[in-house]
Amino acid sequence: MIVLDTNIVLDLLVFDDPATPPLKDALAARRLQWIATPAMRVELARVLAYPHIVSRLAHYQLGAADVLAAFDRQVQIVETAPRVSCVCKDPDDQKFIDLAVAHRALLLSKDHAVLRLKRRLLPLGVSTASALATATH
Repeated sequence: MIVLDTNIVLDLLVFDDPATPPLKDALAARRLQWIATPAMRVELARVLAYPHIVSRLAHYQLGAADVLAAFDRQVQIVETAPRVSCVCKDPDDQKFIDLAVAHRALLLSKDHAVLRLKRRLLPLGVSTASALATATH
């Protein structure tokens, strides 16, 4: 299982990020099961409305509805996970950590506050990385 923070989701579904092909391939081949909560989808929808993201969507000839539809096709929505003892400095990122711990999932994030927790998350069964290629299982 894998949990993707919003920046990774944008890289995967919007931007032409060179780090995403291994992730795209693993999801398409169903070697990884991407899980998210309703709150994560709400956050993605909110971010897609940011003016600088709207202009990037236009550049890629995408709309927010396209991105949300791609999200819905690929993700399995699960219940919100209980809060864990490993607390992130950025409260917006806590939901990703909680979900990854609850499902002992790989957590992909570009957020430094999340990545700094790498050593503390390992004993909880969670590996963290900024890209699938750099992930350790």
